[in-house]
Amino acid sequence: MTIGELILRLQDYDEDAQVLLMTQQSYPFENTIRGVVSRTEILAGDDEDDGEEFVADGVVFIVEGYQVCYGDKRAWDAC
Repeated sequence: MTIGELILRLQDYDEDAQVLLMTQQSYPFENTIRGVVSRTEILAGDDEDDGEEFVADGVVFIVEGYQVCYGDKRAWDAC
């Protein structure tokens, strides 16, 4: 999914609705979202020189926060 695709999907919902992350399809949990970070930002903060190439690959991560409650397996079918 791209950022553009995610924005298009989110436009169908109330902008004041809370956003949670549903994880683990077989044993689902609802989680808060801690934040958003790009791979470029992650690698830029790495002070260790381990020989890895610095790659700006255009990937953005939605980072899981804390578990709120158990989720519902039907969420995957509803997507």
